[in-house]
Amino acid sequence: MGDFDFLVGRWTVANRKLTKRLAGCTEWAEFTSTSSCWNLFGGAANLDEFSFPDGTAGLTLRLRNPATGEWSLTWASSELGALMLPVVGGFDGGEGRFYGAEEYAGRLVRVRYIWSRITPTSARWEQAYSDDGERTWETNWIMDFTRVPDS
Repeated sequence: MGDFDFLVGRWTVANRKLTKRLAGCTEWAEFTSTSSCWNLFGGAANLDEFSFPDGTAGLTLRLRNPATGEWSLTWASSELGALMLPVVGGFDGGEGRFYGAEEYAGRLVRVRYIWSRITPTSARWEQAYSDDGERTWETNWIMDFTRVPDS
């Protein structure tokens, strides 16, 4: 049940984010954020909160569907003050893949999250967009997580 148990705790997060999405851009903005994550519902849900250097914050709510075993991940940011559309999926072979739709530049595009490189002290999350029916994907945000040791 606890596919996201690895994420519980405090993290330093190295971010690489494309400065423009779906525009053939190759320029990345790099910055560091922090994150804290905790389980709910005995591991069938969890919540994390991010603090970004520009003063904004974000959170992800993850819920496991007991009937299907799939996870629904929903992002919210302090800038928007609303929940985004969820992405849905699961883990296979140590990697998590989650798919959905996101509004970008006034239209809906396909969005994919990948969780990979998961160890007790690190993990990677990637976001990609597709505007051609998932034939191609543009990775536009990468987060490399490093666990903050308990003090």
